[in-house]
Amino acid sequence: MDTIEQGAVHDAADRQWAAGVHLGALLAAFLTHWFAGIAGAAVALAVWFLVRDRHPFAAEHAKEALNFNITMFLGTCIAIVIGIVLFGATVLTLGIGALVTIPAALVLLAVVAAFALAWLVCSILAAIAGWEGKPYRYPFSLRLVR
Repeated sequence: MDTIEQGAVHDAADRQWAAGVHLGALLAAFLTHWFAGIAGAAVALAVWFLVRDRHPFAAEHAKEALNFNITMFLGTCIAIVIGIVLFGATVLTLGIGALVTIPAALVLLAVVAAFALAWLVCSILAAIAGWEGKPYRYPFSLRLVR
């Protein structure tokens, strides 16, 4: 978080918004069956618009949550495309391709489960950091909104 000092003290409202944006984005994603970041990104974008002028610390957290949820949305889209390709390969080969596509689909499911768990854990860690008044960077997030 480039614009916020590491040791700065933030008021309670700033910290509540910072924690709330991560939890709100996670809840929105969860309630939409993890499909998949777009609802979380919408929540983060809305919070960013609400707080960007009054709470700079919370605005930085909102941008971070927005970037992370957009990244998760793009990752989900890629996983869906791969799943469709695997299913199509099975159908087009009249089931013979299942020898390859079933193991590949199992690997894909394991990767999706790992990303869902990482999404949950990282969002909770980000909310805790926001509540404590600390900056947070998601470990594998594209920096699309600066």
